[in-house]
Amino acid sequence: MLTADLAQSWHRGGRTGPRYIDPEDPKLLQEAGDLIDLFKEHEGHPRHALEERLQEYVGVGTDYRIMRGLIKLLMDRCTFETAVALDPAEIRRALFTKARRSHPLTADTSARTAIIDEVAQEFSCAPEVIRNGMYADLPENQKLSEFASISGRELLDLYNLAQAQALLYRSVEMQLWIEPQGTASYRELFGAIKAYRLIHTVKGSAAAGYEVRLDGPVSMFHRSQKYGIQMAVFLPALLLCEGWRMRAEISVKPWASGGSNSSGGASGGSAFFEMNSAQQQLRSHYLSATPYENPALEKLADKWGRSGSEWTLEASNEVLDLGDSAFIPDFVIRNAEGRKIYLEVLGFWTPRYLEARLKEFERGGLENFIIAAWDELRGSRDPLTRIPPHTIVFKRELDPAVVVAAINEMVSEGPIS
Repeated sequence: MLTADLAQSWHRGGRTGPRYIDPEDPKLLQEAGDLIDLFKEHEGHPRHALEERLQEYVGVGTDYRIMRGLIKLLMDRCTFETAVALDPAEIRRALFTKARRSHPLTADTSARTAIIDEVAQEFSCAPEVIRNGMYADLPENQKLSEFASISGRELLDLYNLAQAQALLYRSVEMQLWIEPQGTASYRELFGAIKAYRLIHTVKGSAAAGYEVRLDGPVSMFHRSQKYGIQMAVFLPALLLCEGWRMRAEISVKPWASGGSNSSGGASGGSAFFEMNSAQQQLRSHYLSATPYENPALEKLADKWGRSGSEWTLEASNEVLDLGDSAFIPDFVIRNAEGRKIYLEVLGFWTPRYLEARLKEFERGGLENFIIAAWDELRGSRDPLTRIPPHTIVFKRELDPAVVVAAINEMVSEGPIS
């Protein structure tokens, strides 16, 4: 993704949006291809050599920010490694320890050579290995070991997507209106929201469609940077879903002279970035709307299978209607008697959000559920004065025994469907 200095957007009145480039522009396609070729040519070479060549290519042209943005996206596709057999820190320690005997060494070439030879004998290697490895771990000396190449058109599409993602770093909130559709399509979209651990509230019904509100990073008091990344990486997943309309409220800072505000200045406040599933400007580079699983869910499922509990844990494929809201549980837990408990593992959350969520269940008449909140993802510093019923708060990993204990407590209090 792009850093703030490379993000470009426009702002007119109460609307805002990314500054897109034309992915079919011949000049940009040529430049994108040239940059990709430079990265390919420098596989196996030090990073400083690549950066020097890129600087020569970019120069100080009028599209400098675009070029730097493309380079940032290509850098994100690189793996740099310290390509030496010996630990550079150990080499430096040995050299500096022996150099104390001959301090200073600035003009004494023979003394420097003697110390390098002595260290080389100590490490059973050639002196050249010591010279090359002394600062091999510095970023500029690390070698480009792998570059995930793409086409020029894919790079330009990725740039446009990254500009849209950069806007969402400043999102106050995002609203989604989801058209009526099948359960599988609902699950895909809600699954993407949950996979990226976004704080969300859902209104509506399966028959009428849903309105979903996602808290933005600007609304967070704690862990806002981490949450902002999650909001940004959710966008490519959203693009793969169908039947939605999006309206994101973006915090707009006062525009500096010469900035990217095409309206000629503003006093700050908020503006709205809008799009829908019929848009053609942005292309997702994800293969699916949920490209990875929540590690907390994976670990729970793995440990549950080895716990020997009489309760079985299964991934849920349901969207439960709560009247004016919906519940998308992660798991359904059953026993041999046919009793059933729904389990949701929250992503980012706040005590206020948890309280509102439990009230939704109360209004919807749902009682056979457990909410598990990961303390690491608590998004505010507001204290949780007490743990409400049907709720588990866990520190690192969700223990099956803790979940079963919560179920047993619920069973002892009354029948469960």
